Amino acid sequence: MSRPETDLLDSLPAELSQQLKDRVDRALLEFIRPNSASQFAQEAPELAKFREAIAQNDSMDDREFLRIFREFVPTTNYEPYRPFIAKFFATPCKEADVKNMFAPGLPYFLAMSSMTSGKSVKTFLKYLPPSHLLQHPLYLALPPSEGTTLSPSSLKYSRILTIDCEDGQSKQVTVCSLSIGFLRMAMNWDVEHDNERLDLWLPGQTDPYAISSVKSYRAFFVLNALFALTDRGVTTIRFFFANVFVIFLQYIEDEWSLLIDCIEKGIIPDVENLGHLRAPLEKLFKPNSDRAAELREIGPPGIQGWAVRVWPDLTRFIGITGGPAAASVPKITHALGPSVFTQSPGYGSSEGGVAITYHKGDPNTDYKVVLVDVVTEFLDVHSNEPSEHVLSIHELVAGGHYEPVLTTRNGLWRYRMGDVVIVKGFAPEDGLPVISYLHRREGGIVMAFGTTCTESQLTNAIVSAANRWIGQIMDFTIVGDDRDTPITYGYLVEIGGEIGKDARMAIQQTFEDLMAANDEFRTAFWQGRARKPTIRLLKKGTFTEYRREKCDKTNISISQVKVPVVLSDQKFREWFLERVRIEL
Repeated sequence: MSRPETDLLDSLPAELSQQLKDRVDRALLEFIRPNSASQFAQEAPELAKFREAIAQNDSMDDREFLRIFREFVPTTNYEPYRPFIAKFFATPCKEADVKNMFAPGLPYFLAMSSMTSGKSVKTFLKYLPPSHLLQHPLYLALPPSEGTTLSPSSLKYSRILTIDCEDGQSKQVTVCSLSIGFLRMAMNWDVEHDNERLDLWLPGQTDPYAISSVKSYRAFFVLNALFALTDRGVTTIRFFFANVFVIFLQYIEDEWSLLIDCIEKGIIPDVENLGHLRAPLEKLFKPNSDRAAELREIGPPGIQGWAVRVWPDLTRFIGITGGPAAASVPKITHALGPSVFTQSPGYGSSEGGVAITYHKGDPNTDYKVVLVDVVTEFLDVHSNEPSEHVLSIHELVAGGHYEPVLTTRNGLWRYRMGDVVIVKGFAPEDGLPVISYLHRREGGIVMAFGTTCTESQLTNAIVSAANRWIGQIMDFTIVGDDRDTPITYGYLVEIGGEIGKDARMAIQQTFEDLMAANDEFRTAFWQGRARKPTIRLLKKGTFTEYRREKCDKTNISISQVKVPVVLSDQKFREWFLERVRIEL
């Protein structure tokens, strides 16, 4: 579909710049004034100079408070917060020990990071925001939609923490993904009453509540496919990571006969580990022979526009298509057809929501920074200034590459995200910057020859080469290939369908693309310190199995598992290499 033309400003007029500066100041004060009384702000060594400056200042008006923040609060990473968060995992956990830890009161839940890098899990406290913000797109786990939405929702949580309160009662707090926490927050669902909701439908969704509690990976996808195929009125498909939709389609294809037979007869298939969830699902699922006949005539996924034949009212697909998910875009667009509008859900992380989709640009890659959950400052990644030279929004330059730094409603102080974004320009209505994600700042493999290709360079090279020479990529990851010297980028790729007859040409094209994209790599090659990348193809279903393994190993939700562009986990590196079926 055609995209609207962007109307971004290349620079900020003086009046708009001042208005934006004032708006940022108000938002920043809204966060740091109450959070400055938190345990973290009062005890963290990193904020010692901030506390000292506050104590020595008799006049504490807003202007002076902001000056002290900007002058004395350094940038931070996760380590300063770790010992404070650990107090929630103590047994027993007393309210007095964790109250007002990062923000006033007790958190609603603890959000888990997705651990893409293979490092230990990070958790972030999430407090209940002001009630009027619960309807903001950043907090909406189930955005409104005409018709029904296909958006498989898991309520799987890692664990439940019990806080012993001062009044003799106890409070249970879940440790879960951000999307699950926001869903529970929006619906006011506590874990104590989960079993009482098994007969409910998630509002406007194709899946009943009971499916969100299914723990088996295969059962989760099969049951979501069953109820989604039965519902002809789907208007929106939403998968947080777009490439998970490819897995969903693969389950439909593999289980097509079973699914159609179940729809015709109104039965829940014999999938594993349903237990007490089977009865409510059987109660909600009715036979539909007409729909079964219609689906049989359409057939399983494969033809272009299959999705709009199954769901004639489908108009929109929402999902992240950047990073490793970019490899799945051709298959997704083939299944959806040209009439379905695609967009990203926004830009942020477990740390905080930074930006929402900018529909006046490319809704898959362009995001408008908002001042709702965080105040975002920036580090110029190409600057020679010290890392503490933090830029405010109104100081940015169109075309500049920056690392976002977050001060959040939930108590993070100048937290470095580690991403690199580009500023596309400024929204004319309010001056807020429109950004696009580029790559992780330290996301590449530093090879023996000392160069690092970025995630986006590595991704673009293999996606382009595969589309031309290998076939449709289902997923990929990259490891350091040290079987020869010097070490090089070792692509591990899973494709769908047959291998192209000239697949080996993909190695040369990938190499040429990296040479063109990265000056350091090109120099290292001509000096004999680098060699061509390698490409090895994996067995069918490898990445589906990987996601299942990650779910079981980390107890995070199915929807949160993402595949790293660069794999650092040594155990999973060997796991992938055992599944190589051919090398190009």
